[in-house]
Amino acid sequence: MARSKNGEAISARGRSPSALKKLRRFIRQRLREGDLDAWRRGRAMLGYIEGRRVVELAAELDVTRGSVNRWLGWYEAMGVEGLLTATPPGPSPKLGEEERVVLAAMVEAGPLAAGFQSGVWTGPMVGDLVERCFGVRFHKHTIPRLLHEIGFSLQRPRKRLARADAEAQATWLRETFPAIKKKPVPVAGS
Repeated sequence: MARSKNGEAISARGRSPSALKKLRRFIRQRLREGDLDAWRRGRAMLGYIEGRRVVELAAELDVTRGSVNRWLGWYEAMGVEGLLTATPPGPSPKLGEEERVVLAAMVEAGPLAAGFQSGVWTGPMVGDLVERCFGVRFHKHTIPRLLHEIGFSLQRPRKRLARADAEAQATWLRETFPAIKKKPVPVAGS
């Protein structure tokens, strides 16, 4: 691909008076809304159309030349809409909103009500429940995120020894541990 002269990477359509008016309005609106990334992209396009070099714009805006060139392509292809940040569409969720509500109710009811032997939910149990009820399989690392999205958080039980002496443990924490703990080294000149 050949290099274009300054201001010519954007076609006449993108440099027309109506396009420039729209670009200036876009810049003002982004500044008012606080969308400084889109504002910066708009300023770069206006500077390029006015004849400034990509290298100058990149240095002034503290971005790479590649970024400015990518913005030029977006502006040329889609106009000012190409300068807006959009979230990538991504795949549609495996469970719909109604299914998530049903799952939340099932998790709330507990594993015994769902036909499991344990009284505490585990990630694999929730995964099995989802697969059994909705025919959808999730990776084991996705289950905690799914539970978080429907309003649950990961809880880990504390490990306690069944025959431990609680009073002896408290005494150890209160008296013995502080006595053997390393003390901070005094600072010179204090």
